[in-house]
Amino acid sequence: MDSLLRRSRKAKEPVRHDKKKQYSSEYKSKVALAAIRGDGTMAELSRKYGIHANMIVKWKQEALEGMKETFARKNKSKDVGQEADIKTLQAKIGELIVERDFLVRAFE
Repeated sequence: MDSLLRRSRKAKEPVRHDKKKQYSSEYKSKVALAAIRGDGTMAELSRKYGIHANMIVKWKQEALEGMKETFARKNKSKDVGQEADIKTLQAKIGELIVERDFLVRAFE
């Protein structure tokens, strides 16, 4: 615990240095994309962006999984939309058949 608490020169209160650094989603995607493209080895990317290589690997895996989900969702929503269109068209066909049959009987 003593290593986590250090006294500031200006202030007499202890200063904590155990907070995790937060990265923006834009930054994470930039680094992950560089890793996916193979812009360099993990060691090179780690030095370039100042992030541990394990973190880059994790972000890369998350990005690839996110892409899979994105494309899977698009296909599912497309299928659901087509099913709704088919049901609407089938209902309209049914209405037109009933109207046609009524008119045929009316003019006989």
